[in-house]
Amino acid sequence: MRTVRKDAQVTENKYVEPGAEFTRDTNYIPTRITADGRDGYPVEAGRYRLVAARACPWANRTLIVRRLLGLEDALSLGLCGPTHDERSWTFDLDPGGVDPVLRIPRLQDAYFARYPGYDRGITVPAVVDVPTGQVVTNDYPQITLDFSTEWTQFHREGAPDLYPENLRDEIDEVAELVYRDVNNGVYRCGFAGSQESYDRAFDRLFARLDWLEERLGARRYLVGESITEADVRLFTTLVRFDPVYYGHFKCNRNRLVDFPALWAYARDLFQTPGFGDTVDFVQIKQHYYLVHTDVNPTGIVPKGPDLSNWLDPHGREALGGRPFGDGTPPPPPRPSEVVPDGHGAIAR
Repeated sequence: MRTVRKDAQVTENKYVEPGAEFTRDTNYIPTRITADGRDGYPVEAGRYRLVAARACPWANRTLIVRRLLGLEDALSLGLCGPTHDERSWTFDLDPGGVDPVLRIPRLQDAYFARYPGYDRGITVPAVVDVPTGQVVTNDYPQITLDFSTEWTQFHREGAPDLYPENLRDEIDEVAELVYRDVNNGVYRCGFAGSQESYDRAFDRLFARLDWLEERLGARRYLVGESITEADVRLFTTLVRFDPVYYGHFKCNRNRLVDFPALWAYARDLFQTPGFGDTVDFVQIKQHYYLVHTDVNPTGIVPKGPDLSNWLDPHGREALGGRPFGDGTPPPPPRPSEVVPDGHGAIAR
């Protein structure tokens, strides 16, 4: 996802407004793809293409949930490169810089196909209707919930229930706190335009991380005894914390590795099939340090930190719980969707 001020220069991305607090534009395209097709887009195998970027934490959620539920046969995947300009995410990883299914070089082409002159952020993740080439939705919180509840006919055998009905209120409550203070909180630190707004965001971020440290000290997962949507949403921020947010966004009271429970929890998830095998640390660092030119004008991408410790034993099994509940782990990722060698955690 990206948020660009409307007065952004074409030649550089602007994320910080001097003197102002960062406010995310959350007006996404609300259209939903549902089993009954009530918004005009029924769930159909092969009709839609998920466009994501491994660099983006919000898009990373969709990659994880798609893998856990086994939607690969029903929903194809297009991956944008880690960097973009003020106009759009691009398909520069594909031959000729063109998505092989949608036949477009920029994600904005799918937005403009449905909304000519679309003037909000061209964001990932987005789901595109392949026959028309039009974007259907970029409402990332709803996309993964709909994967769990509306795409059930295409779930793999053994797919976990990531949004069980009896836990939905608690999942929603925890996820909202995590979004407000952590998922978006790191951006409120990094894109703060004043010392005061930065200080407020910083204090709220670490107060919530302290709360999570306590909560996860005695339980393996955020809600219930198995992985849920709440864990997916927290993980994609935690996995970026030390490589990016600690330094680039000045979230530097503690590193993730300084929180015993949170760090073990993050490693537990990372080592669970469907989580760490979607993470591309190289693209993550390239995205933040190269795209946010007003935060990092030199464009220098740091070499650290050491990422081999993501594979260290975590010991969280002692807390009980079953990662997939009554389900089973997903199979290995498809060859075309494997994170490139050297881009993930490397064993010591």
